[in-house]
Amino acid sequence: MADTSETTTGVTVRPAAHAASAPRGSGFWVVGAVLVLLMLSSSVPSALYVLYQQEWGLSSGTITVVFALYAVTVLAGLLLFGSLSDTLGRRPVLGGALVLAMVSMVLFAGAQGLGLLLAARAVQGLAVGLATGAMGAALLELSPASRPALGAQVNSAGPTVGIGLGGIGAGLLVQFAPAPTVLSYLLLVGAFAVTLVGVVRMRESAPGAGGRFRVVPHRIRVPADARGRFAVLVLTIVAVWSVGGFYLSLGPHLALSLLESTNYLVGGATVALLAGAATAAQLMLGRTEALRTAVLGLLGLLAGLGLVLLALGIRSAAVFLVATAVLGSGWGAAFLGSFRALSTLAQPAHRGELTAAVYVFAYLAMSVPAVLAGMLTNIHGLHRTSVGFMAAVAGVCALALLATLRLAARTRAEGSAA
Repeated sequence: MADTSETTTGVTVRPAAHAASAPRGSGFWVVGAVLVLLMLSSSVPSALYVLYQQEWGLSSGTITVVFALYAVTVLAGLLLFGSLSDTLGRRPVLGGALVLAMVSMVLFAGAQGLGLLLAARAVQGLAVGLATGAMGAALLELSPASRPALGAQVNSAGPTVGIGLGGIGAGLLVQFAPAPTVLSYLLLVGAFAVTLVGVVRMRESAPGAGGRFRVVPHRIRVPADARGRFAVLVLTIVAVWSVGGFYLSLGPHLALSLLESTNYLVGGATVALLAGAATAAQLMLGRTEALRTAVLGLLGLLAGLGLVLLALGIRSAAVFLVATAVLGSGWGAAFLGSFRALSTLAQPAHRGELTAAVYVFAYLAMSVPAVLAGMLTNIHGLHRTSVGFMAAVAGVCALALLATLRLAARTRAEGSAA
């Protein structure tokens, strides 16, 4: 019987059956480009939210609802279509996702108000959710034979690389290019079209490709004997993605406020700094034991949150930028460590169900606190709301750190006893 393994999205991969014939080389880099580009496009609106607020008179609460809609539709797409590429194949699913992504970019470019902005964000979320399973599996299947671990590394670092590039790229266009709320998206339409050609030309890598269209929703299930450890580790997931959701929705506005700047590049650079530091931390700690990585990440998150609170207290732009870099490194390490630890809690046959549960918590943590923060901003202002938000997340981080340290100690004791 062929060995089986699963990606972090729960899509089954059978490397032994395809070890000799799996297409490699250019196909791997095409899929990697799709991953980075989809994540890049998801962060572009973050750098443009300040413009939308100014031009259309949108409140911070409305902006966070727009952001949250993306997170919810990504989750819906992932849970409904995450296994679709196992039957249809990686190529058709990735191709469909890229077409949806181009449709969302056209909707963004044509948006003159809230309605089309919401529609664009929803279609974009479905595109990312549809592609996630196919990308994760294809990157493992197409990893170069000489570097078999490269697929997992790209899976881990690709999203933060894309988010960082999207933030800085959109910030540059907003500051220096004409009609940035149109040009940004038209450029992405062209980039998606190029990658679509690459996807069409790449060879199929899925074992069961060519089947019928069949939607099999991911089950959401945590094994009974793993629920205690899951509860500990998911606290870190909640803290990490609460920070991510806040920065991707209100972070640029907060940066502009603290720097007392009208240079829109500042907002995009803030997102890029957070994501870039996260990527660097993930690359540096890629071979560190999972729970140790999570602990280091939580310490980084606590240090970063403390520095953010200091920056807000003394209204220092310099301290805020340092805080964002520290926070980003903690964000990347904490997510990497906790996700790797969570992936070991279930047998391979049930790992997809467990991963679905992790994604539910991740996307809810990304969206719900951001929406609450946006609504509170309308009442208490951005500065006071940010202070309260960061203090609350720091409390969650502290609980997660204590629980993770206890889990690590218990794990070591069990290992010694065995």
